[in-house]
Amino acid sequence: MRRRQLLFASLAVPLACAAETRPAAVRGRLTQPGGKPPILETPDHKFIPLDGDAATLGVLRDKRLAEADLEALGQPSPGGVFQVGPIHTKAMFVHKDGNRLLITYWCDVCSIRTYTPGICWCCQEETALDLRKPEKE
Repeated sequence: MRRRQLLFASLAVPLACAAETRPAAVRGRLTQPGGKPPILETPDHKFIPLDGDAATLGVLRDKRLAEADLEALGQPSPGGVFQVGPIHTKAMFVHKDGNRLLITYWCDVCSIRTYTPGICWCCQEETALDLRKPEKE
């Protein structure tokens, strides 16, 4: 009986934590005002400042994504800033031609995919923006 209670408790806590941390989603037009945090303009013309880890901010500041129809997953903060999930959670998508596309970057020379813009760690060439359908939805 005691083992069963311990087993239940060990399963219940992680499940409860997982339920609390479900990401929220925001969607709108990505704007990148110079020297200010990236902002999402929603269809009802609300402006939501975006923040995240360094790699996520790299994506949000990528000029190739300016004015894109962006969906971000994360958590709203009390100050009104939307915290986009860490880069490893793949929490940013572009909506284009009716498709929800994952934001990735590709090096044609080395065939290396990354999830933040910059130079390829192998050949030192700039990576290309490569929007892809997510593997699972």
